[in-house]
Amino acid sequence: MVTDKTKKLKDSSDTPFINRELSWLAFNYRVLQEAKDTNVPLLERIKFMAIFSSNLDEYFKVRVATLKRLIKLKPKTRSRLEEEPQETLEQVLQEVHRQQEEFGQVFRDGILADLRQHNIHMLTEHGLNEEQEAWISDYFEETIEPLLLPIILDETETHLFLRDQTVYLGVKMWDPTEADCKPERFAMLEIPTKKHGSRFVKLPTVDEHRYVMFIDDVIRFCLPKLFPKYKSFAAHAVKVSRDAELDIEEEVSGSLMAKIQKSLKKRETGYPARLLYDPEAPQDLLDMMVAHTGITEDELVLGSKYHNFRDFFQFPDFNLPDLKYKPQPTLIHPQLEQATSMLAAMKERDYLVHYPYQSFDYVLRLFDEAARDPKVTSINATLYRVADNSKVAKALVKAAKNGKLVTVVVELKARFDEESNIYWAGKLQKAGANVIFGVPDLKVHSKIGLITRNERGKLVNYAYLSTGNYNEATSKIYADHALFTSDKRLTKDVEQVFNFFIDRQTDKKFDHLLVAPINMRQSFVKLVDQEVKNAKKGLPASMILKMNALQDGRMIKKLYQASQAGVKIQLLVRGICCLVPGVEGLSENIEVRSIVDRYLEHARVYVFHNNGDEKMYIASADWMTRNLNRRVEVAFPLYQPELVEQVRHIIDLQLQDDKKARNVDNSYLKPEEPTDVRSQYATYEYLRELVSPKVEDAFKTEQEQ
Repeated sequence: MVTDKTKKLKDSSDTPFINRELSWLAFNYRVLQEAKDTNVPLLERIKFMAIFSSNLDEYFKVRVATLKRLIKLKPKTRSRLEEEPQETLEQVLQEVHRQQEEFGQVFRDGILADLRQHNIHMLTEHGLNEEQEAWISDYFEETIEPLLLPIILDETETHLFLRDQTVYLGVKMWDPTEADCKPERFAMLEIPTKKHGSRFVKLPTVDEHRYVMFIDDVIRFCLPKLFPKYKSFAAHAVKVSRDAELDIEEEVSGSLMAKIQKSLKKRETGYPARLLYDPEAPQDLLDMMVAHTGITEDELVLGSKYHNFRDFFQFPDFNLPDLKYKPQPTLIHPQLEQATSMLAAMKERDYLVHYPYQSFDYVLRLFDEAARDPKVTSINATLYRVADNSKVAKALVKAAKNGKLVTVVVELKARFDEESNIYWAGKLQKAGANVIFGVPDLKVHSKIGLITRNERGKLVNYAYLSTGNYNEATSKIYADHALFTSDKRLTKDVEQVFNFFIDRQTDKKFDHLLVAPINMRQSFVKLVDQEVKNAKKGLPASMILKMNALQDGRMIKKLYQASQAGVKIQLLVRGICCLVPGVEGLSENIEVRSIVDRYLEHARVYVFHNNGDEKMYIASADWMTRNLNRRVEVAFPLYQPELVEQVRHIIDLQLQDDKKARNVDNSYLKPEEPTDVRSQYATYEYLRELVSPKVEDAFKTEQEQ
């Protein structure tokens, strides 16, 4: 249905599109819905509060900052944009304000109340008993006060720089008992979350009652110790989010790393996208902070008493497992677990591993084995986001030191991971690896690897293709699919992708892989067009498309055309969805649903009916313009029927989900006949059933030893 969030792009005639920015905010609201859901364990709801807050921080740093830069363009240039940025920004800020008000209500009336029911009490600076006051005073003097550096704000023009994503307390102090009525003074101090190691302070437990405080409130309570000349205080939090877009030329040269490093430093001093402030702050304190920080009224955004709710990732669990999700022990892969050699196993057949349900260890085993195998001559890999202490990167370093030809494509423009990638690029170069810093004007987002082995005088290729990153940390929470294969049809094309990274020639021919920006868009268009042709012939025609985001205008129009031709389209879109479903005469054959649950749905799967000869592609790419035009992405087919069946079964479970699936307007899916399916849990059970009890027992025994 068409809503007030729907716009018609300037070049789109009467074609409706949901505004991208508002669609993203709708996704983040689904995260907030998980925090509201009392069926979600309490401590997990608190994590969803943290995710919501962290997402919104990044949104302001990137998307809102970009809108503000677009607003500053010259009118003639701005007129060429698809949407008016000022109008979009106003709608965004209005929706953010609405969501933040609801966020505060969820915290106050939901989370805090439920914590109290479980004897967990969040104390403030008010209402402490004598024992707690004494304990807090001692803790402040010993632990927190040494970390504080108050800055006095006076009438001078001294400029105070607020660090990005850091909470500060603005303090107003005075002494009403003084006869001469000492003038009010103002100060600011940084909440020392990083130095302290956590935003929270746990107080002693009394009779199974557990107590915790924000550091902010510990400081508020102890302000008389910090400023002993004053008797009365008002202390209110502020936080700035700065522009995080890196305005660098996407060129590849010897100086690219230096440019990235320079841009990272600028990020800390980027243009302020917003200043969150406590609405209870007295106007004179707010005026003083604004005057000394250079923040303008345009950047002021109403917040609450507390900022940086992402710090709730560190909220203590008090050793209460019943308030968390029940553990889902990582499952083994029934065949790979018994293999003594990953490469030998891959030579026999293809394998598909589903994270986070199954173990990521098989990836680590593969690269470690390749690094040590004397017959392996070369290893190629693309690194987009890796873990801080990445075992994959360490294996590649080891391989280079062992004399193998190691080529690693490191994406230095992976937003918020640039610093980590720079570190590993340096380590790899020092070990002797050939490090390629991306491709001009493109971001390398594909997640592929290629291992070449000399077997009886012949070079044999083994490939790894995935929807997820080489990251053992995020593999525990991101739902992805990964293929281990030696199928020559696929390995030949993977080799061509790495040749493209080296020679940057776009004349490469891919017979099986869909590679952006070379042939992916055209191939997807042909697949959709084939469904349209079949529908017009009266043949069965349908598509199931799962992705993180659907934003590309041309692909959305193509789906509208398919719907008008009678093609049945089922969309699983976790995040941004600019397509408007259910419009009579345009998109009545399109259903859109989104699943937000325990794990982050991250896999992209594209299924085309193809008159009964179904075609399925697993991909790293969403249908966003940036993915199809400005990134190196890979979509790969599955050829073994058993593997196709696995993915198809998982997708079918998601299409049956009536527990965590939402419609495009964020209402929960309520089918006429309830299925009682929670797809992520059903997926876990499905994959567990694939493991024979004998193999599982052997795995458990090995783990215990």
